[in-house]
Amino acid sequence: MQIQFLGAAKEVTGSKHLITTNNGKKILLDCGMFQGKGLETDALNRDLGFEPKDIDYLFLSHPHIDHSGLIPYIIKNGFNGNIFCTPATRDLCSIMLADCGNIQEMDTHTFNKKRMRQGLETIDPIYTLEDAQNAMQSFISIPYNKEFFVEKDISVKFTDNGHILGSSTINLSINEDGKIKKIAFSGDVGRYEDEILKSPEKFPQADIIIMETTYGDRLHPSRKDSHQMLLKVVIDTCCKKKGKLIIPAFAIGRAQEIIYSLDRLERDGLLPDIDVYVDSPLSINATNIMRLHNECFNDNIKEYMKTDPDPFGFDRLHYVRSKEKSKSLNQIHSPMIIISASGMMEAGRVKHHIANNIEDKKTTILAVGYCAPTTLGAKILRGDRIVSIFGNNFKVKADINRIESFSGHADKTELLKYLSCQDKEKIGKIFLVHGEESSQENFKTTLEENGYKNINIPNKKEVFTI
Repeated sequence: MQIQFLGAAKEVTGSKHLITTNNGKKILLDCGMFQGKGLETDALNRDLGFEPKDIDYLFLSHPHIDHSGLIPYIIKNGFNGNIFCTPATRDLCSIMLADCGNIQEMDTHTFNKKRMRQGLETIDPIYTLEDAQNAMQSFISIPYNKEFFVEKDISVKFTDNGHILGSSTINLSINEDGKIKKIAFSGDVGRYEDEILKSPEKFPQADIIIMETTYGDRLHPSRKDSHQMLLKVVIDTCCKKKGKLIIPAFAIGRAQEIIYSLDRLERDGLLPDIDVYVDSPLSINATNIMRLHNECFNDNIKEYMKTDPDPFGFDRLHYVRSKEKSKSLNQIHSPMIIISASGMMEAGRVKHHIANNIEDKKTTILAVGYCAPTTLGAKILRGDRIVSIFGNNFKVKADINRIESFSGHADKTELLKYLSCQDKEKIGKIFLVHGEESSQENFKTTLEENGYKNINIPNKKEVFTI
């Protein structure tokens, strides 16, 4: 049996790992888009590294686009198998992939107008909204902790890893030449202090572990302080400076955590009397799906909901769907909070809000999640004083702040805790993926110091026999 790492190898996007059994079965773990790589991105996403028609099964850890975003593309190009995931992941993919297809159509339309002016041939989007909608017919959802045989010698079990609603560790059992091999793919591992979701659960003993390392080189501040830290930024921005607080947040996961945190502050009478706008149709749809899947919620929020049945809504919270209303927020100069996607500040409505407010000293831009090194968010966070947005240069005059405790990725200590359910002596190999190389090297050292062996950091397209 072999495994090839086709994405998220020494980087955090484009998650794709291809297993090929001795009898020729091809199993794909995730099928994610590369993001935030400028002009390289399109070419990287079109070059899959495999023929879609050759893939027998696809197992999906969760719906974030860097893990799921190329599913419609491979179906469009010949993949005819099934996609297995949890029910919540399937529901979220139905909106995430459609949104991604729509964005590609709009971006390609804009790009082609420039190409036509230059006398160049037009290009097609990687896939369209219709392609994304058609792809949903290939999904099969399986509840957590139910072993499902996709064929006689291959079974899968999804265990909750607490990253976002429906996210999972993929546990494969493959009978090859009379010997059963157990492979665990962590997907993205969540937090043990999450405000909404259950903590990552123990997963079955594995022979091979493929593990993310996004924050394998650092520790997060405690979640216990996140509400007060958020309140301080709100007061400093909206009460003292009389400005706008712009919070770029991933539409699934971080947006709902921020909303819930503000809901709690409002319930306790601590939130200043200001309007809060969730300016992201995708976030709105994701929040509605979240309301449907409270089987993923932890006991704390379930207890909270006994007195506040809707933890994602309060009187001065407004959900904005229309473009017209979104644009009108830029004409309002009174204090407000705007929560909008995307979390890396690379696309979506938040990019317009940043462009319109980044040169205003009264504004605060608050990052609450990971930003890949080449993204607009990373450039702003590292202190660049001039940034390019929509091809125009802007001076960074707004205050830039960050609350890392809202991160949905496990830190170094939590990654170790996630692995603690495993017998170290029974693990044949560990592959570290989905992290910058420095983070992976750091975490590899941490693992070795804690008694783990046979740890590999794959290069892109590298093949291993397992």
